[in-house]
Amino acid sequence: MRFLILGAGGIGCYYGARLQQAGHQVVYVARGEHLRAMQQQGLKVEHESFRFEAPVTAVDEAALLADYSVTDFDLLLVCFKSQDTAAWLDRCRDWLLAGATPLLSLQNGVDNEPELEAVVGTSRTLGGIALRIGGHIEAPGVITASGPAQIIFGAWPDQTSGQVPTDQLQAFDQAFQQAGIPSRISDRIAVELWRKLMLNNAVNPLSALTRLDTQTLSTHPLFGASVYQLMQETAAIAAAEGLPIGQQDVEEMYQLICNFDGIKTSMLVDLEKGRPLELDGISGTLLKRGKRLAINTPMTALVYGLLSQQQECH
Repeated sequence: MRFLILGAGGIGCYYGARLQQAGHQVVYVARGEHLRAMQQQGLKVEHESFRFEAPVTAVDEAALLADYSVTDFDLLLVCFKSQDTAAWLDRCRDWLLAGATPLLSLQNGVDNEPELEAVVGTSRTLGGIALRIGGHIEAPGVITASGPAQIIFGAWPDQTSGQVPTDQLQAFDQAFQQAGIPSRISDRIAVELWRKLMLNNAVNPLSALTRLDTQTLSTHPLFGASVYQLMQETAAIAAAEGLPIGQQDVEEMYQLICNFDGIKTSMLVDLEKGRPLELDGISGTLLKRGKRLAINTPMTALVYGLLSQQQECH
């Protein structure tokens, strides 16, 4: 199959390398020194159960729009930061609308799929999550990754929409699994996205404040309770929006993060490298929803406020 990796950072390059090594055609869209390194030296990926070092086809956005058509690909994997989605859609709208290739979002947050759907339609929008994976650019052209690196995906907002053919989803699922990517098709991907948001809201901003990895943070005698409360606040917003998420989901996701090997969150990495944080796409969207629904989210507000102030001071 033919895959396009949009936002070829740590996560995107890991999945792209897996697919390429399995024999699929992969084009990576990146920028800056990371792009130049991939073009000149190839891509190197180090993972506890996977190693990749090979030449790759890497382009910037301008070259993509000039030299490729959306019909050149079977699936577009959207892997860039959530705060970049709207601007990217504006720039690439005409290119995207020149074909019917589906887009699979592997981004944080719950706002990306609606933005994609508004441009390309429901039949081309797939929701997805990259679960239990840590992946970062160690140096230009060099990726370090860890964890089982699962993909859960499905028709947006759920399979009852009937607009995404089942055989199409199954073909992508088979390609992922044959490439060594544990994957699962979900009939209710919106629920899965909110469960992932529970994790992200609980550990991403707090890890940036404390500089602790996910397991240390979750099992800490003081911060562990905050992680749990942040999950409860996310679940309360989800339930108020009509999603079947409750206390059992909180318990499951809390146990998952406590027992999973500690990883450095993407937000902590971005903070250390001086890059913009996905704070609004994770905690900010919960605060907006909480205000609209008249649901208090005091811990989310505190962590959001502290981290926002920290960013302003720097």
